[in-house]
This record gives sequence, C-alpha cells and structure tokens, in this order.
Amino acid sequence: MTDVGNSPRFSTRGLALSVALALLVGLAIGFGVTRLASAGTPADDSAAAGFARDMSTHHAQAVAMGMLAAKRGNAHEVRIIGEDIALTQQAQIGIMSQWLRDWGLNINSDAKPMAWMPDGDKALTNGNLMPGMATAQEMTALENATGKDADRLFLEMMIKHHLGGVHMVDAVLTQTDDPDVLWLAKGMKARQQLEISEMQQLQTTLAKR
Repeated sequence: MTDVGNSPRFSTRGLALSVALALLVGLAIGFGVTRLASAGTPADDSAAAGFARDMSTHHAQAVAMGMLAAKRGNAHEVRIIGEDIALTQQAQIGIMSQWLRDWGLNINSDAKPMAWMPDGDKALTNGNLMPGMATAQEMTALENATGKDADRLFLEMMIKHHLGGVHMVDAVLTQTDDPDVLWLAKGMKARQQLEISEMQQLQTTLAKR
C-alpha cells in the first residue's frame, strides 16, 4: 500500500505552499495597484464587502481547526494539511481585510451573517452559523480529541467546512464584478476543492492503517 505521507505530493507540500503564498501576496498587491477606476468601490452593503467580512470569519475558524491539527494530529499527513490550510486561509484573511480598508469600510459590521447573499437566512445553520461552520460543541470536541480520533474528527469537520466555503464562493461569483474579489474567490474555490479531494483520499488511507 502506498503511504500518502511519503508521497511526493506531501513531502514537497511545504515548498509548494511557500511558493503559493508568495504568489498570492504578490498577485494581491498587483491587483491593488492596477485596479481599474471604472470598477468603482464596493458599498458597505455590497456582496463584495459582505463576502469579505463573512469569509474572513469563516476562514478564522478554519485557521483554528488547522492549527489544532498541525499541533496535535496523529498522522503526519494530517499535521501537514492542517498547517497548510491555516497558513493559506490566514493570508487570505489579510487580503480581504486590506480590501475593506482600501474601500474605506469597517472590517466588522452589524449586518447579520450572509445578509449579502439572496436567501442568506436559509444558508445559516444552528442559529447564525455560516455554511459548514462548526458549533462550539464540535470545536470543543476537536480540541479534546486525541490520536486517530483527532485525525478523523478534523478531516470530517474540515471537509464540511470547505464545502460550506465553496457554497459561499459560488454565491459571490454571481453577485459581483469586482476584479479583486473574483480573482480571490476563484482561487479559493479551486484550492478548497483540491483540498477536499485530498482529505477524502486521506480518510481512505488512514482507515486502512
């Protein structure tokens, strides 16, 4: 049986992540410098602003989950992918926060989560949780999990979290023509779909150990 942890994909993942993050930051700066004046500045109640705020909150939970996996994961592959997700999504939070500052908008808002999305109320779960987000009880369970149970729970929760994030991305892609938002949202979707596939494969691999 091939050990995913020793495969080239996972052994070179750290280098690939460093390159990807450098490109992410560089492209973000480039988009900011070359932003077309005709694109205008998103309003406070726009889908672009709402997405930036809500996805930052969504990402923050993924960062917390990823760091837990990086520090306490039982399998090497789980620790690696947890760290990758945490670093990537923290960088994306920084980009979205900078957008809001550039647009002259507050990073936080009193608006209800998903208010920018048509029928956004229907997307909320367990009160005001955005799609895919874990409850406080689920986060506590992840914090307390150990060994193989920690790996299993992390993968289950992060796959669900990513699926919810992709749902939010699909929504904003139909509601904004802002070039920066479109660029980052498309990148988020592609990366998270890849990570979902990797985590599903990892579930299968770890179940055989």
